Order: sequence, then C-alpha cells, then structure tokens
Amino acid sequence: MEKKNLLTYEGLQKLESELQELKVVKRKEVAQKIKEAREQGDLSENAEYDAAKDEQRDIETRIEEIEKILKNAEVVVEDEVDLDKISVGCCVKIYDCEFEEELEYKIVGSTEANSLQGKISNESPVGKALIGARVGDIIPIETQAGTIEYKVLGIERSN
Repeated sequence: MEKKNLLTYEGLQKLESELQELKVVKRKEVAQKIKEAREQGDLSENAEYDAAKDEQRDIETRIEEIEKILKNAEVVVEDEVDLDKISVGCCVKIYDCEFEEELEYKIVGSTEANSLQGKISNESPVGKALIGARVGDIIPIETQAGTIEYKVLGIERSN
C-alpha cells in the first residue's frame, strides 16, 4: 500500500500545470532537438543528440514522478481545516523560546515542502511535533542540534 501524498489545492494545481507543460511543450521541444541532431549525421559523436536524449529521459522521469504523486494524492481542503489545532493546510505562528523570535510556517505535505518559502512538511521533525498542537501549547522538538521549544501563538487558514 503506497502512502497518500497530502497536497494543498495550490500544490495540486502547480503539479498539474507542470505535468501539462512537460507533456505538451517540453516533449515537443526535445523531440525537435533530437530530430535536428539526427539530421547532422553520425550519432556516435553527436553531443547535441546525447544531450537531447538525456533531456528526454529527465522529462519522462519527471512526468512519471508527478503522475505517481497525483495518483496517490489526497487534497487538503484548506477552507475546511479545523483551526482549533494544527493540521496540514494551515499557517501557524510560533514563538522560538530559545532565540526569542516569532516564526510563521505553512504546514504542507512532503511533496510541497520548501523551507525557503516557509512551507514545512507534516513529516519533518518540526511539522510532526506541531501537528495536533493548540494555541498556547509549548512543544518540545527533538532536532539534531538538541531540544528546542516552540510556543504556538496562532493558527490560521492559508491565503
């Protein structure tokens, strides 16, 4: 049994449009590159042909990857997220007790996680510890750097 891939609606749309772009646009582009490289003659020493074939393989691999994610996708309806406790699809405001700073994260499924955009996975140590917590809770989180404590300040729907 394969695990479900939790996705927000935004994440679902992003993957579907990437899949569409790969299938409709990128496949045609790479097929054209391969055709042009073939027309140059000897394929054994043709760098353009090799590069185009590599690109084609990468595109097909990514298409397969996205289709697998979508096949097992479970979309979190963010408008229905329970704001009493932290769950996938909500934005959470927390206070780092050690560094005395407020942090804001969106809890997402692992396929959408991107720490640079403030999106943390429900499967990461921080995400896992925060799931189910309520406003006012102080959550100890075990990390490689030791235990850190976060206080939950707020839970909101994501925009």
